Amino acid sequence: MKLTALTGDQAAAEAMRQIEPDVVAAYPITPQTEIVMNFSQFAADGRVKTEMIPVESEHSAMSACVGSAASGARTMTATSANGLALMWEIVYITASLRLPIVMPVVNRALSGPINIHCDHSDTMGARDSGWIQLYSENAEEVYENIIVAVKIAEHKKILLPVMVCQDGFITSHAVEGISTFPDDKVKKFIGEYTLEHSLLDVENPVTYGPLDLQDFYFEHKRQEAEAMKDALKTIPAVLAEFNKTFNKSHDLVEEYKLSDAEVAIVVLSSTAGTAKGVVDELRKKGVKAGLLKPRFFRPFPKERIIKALSNLKAVAVLDRSDSFSGEGGPLFSEVKAALYESQKRPPVIDYIFGLGGRDIFPEDIKKVYKELEEIKKTGRIKALVNYLGVRN
Repeated sequence: MKLTALTGDQAAAEAMRQIEPDVVAAYPITPQTEIVMNFSQFAADGRVKTEMIPVESEHSAMSACVGSAASGARTMTATSANGLALMWEIVYITASLRLPIVMPVVNRALSGPINIHCDHSDTMGARDSGWIQLYSENAEEVYENIIVAVKIAEHKKILLPVMVCQDGFITSHAVEGISTFPDDKVKKFIGEYTLEHSLLDVENPVTYGPLDLQDFYFEHKRQEAEAMKDALKTIPAVLAEFNKTFNKSHDLVEEYKLSDAEVAIVVLSSTAGTAKGVVDELRKKGVKAGLLKPRFFRPFPKERIIKALSNLKAVAVLDRSDSFSGEGGPLFSEVKAALYESQKRPPVIDYIFGLGGRDIFPEDIKKVYKELEEIKKTGRIKALVNYLGVRN
């Protein structure tokens, strides 16, 4: 491995270069643009043999990807926010057709009002579309998650598309030292891709995208649901192979100082890094603080989350998006629902934070841990859903 200074977007493009998909169809949108810009430069310089398809919109990008993947070509794209929203129809079609497309998504607030900075409203809006979702803490994870995503998507027991998410500007445009793998090692790990039922196999004709009314639609949706359940069982083996190959420690979730913790935060992506620093600081002061970072949000690793949180005295979930249900954010809803099945259920509260790119600071996170300490002592919750760092 060699250490290279890259932004999160450049790390994504570098992973794509090493994967060298057969087709990339994409449309630029801030803050994702640099992914396809850098990758298209690789194509122009002859460093990849990928067929680059410039299209007129994100809807067209995903439509082209569907045609490409259905023909048996390894296919990738990338997007953000309003671009993902414009893909919406085809995003659902992609998962329904069980096409293993991998798409880096740079998280950005979904309009309106118009905002180009980070929150998770875009991918959380697509959480029930049938795509697997990975969330990345830093550029290193972006790079590694994209490589392992290809192996996950194309696994014969999974065959579902994958979004690899990173925080817009916070991760996508910040430069970090990335340990990249040798090209040949990446190629060997992902292997060759062959589609069992290709649209171009004239000897064994198949139909993609048929009209599917009452007779079979329900059964096909059930198959999709079962595929996601099976993915939860299969992904750990893929991660174990990745870890053995590249000497890494990827898992469905990351537990940080949770083994003896009494209070903990659950949070996705880059904020987990900030929270780890707060945990270290509080530990020095005698506070038994911990952190749980789900790497996968779809499929939702329920059993791992129950095991990680059940013995705590109080838990706070930090959501970088709001579901507008009046009951908190999407991560909070999922964690709370998971713990319902646990015999040991700690009090759980939610904090909505960082919408539209609003900064979250260590002092903000300390306030959350302070609230958890109060709940631990008194057993009383002042407010189930809270808003962190917003003006009243």
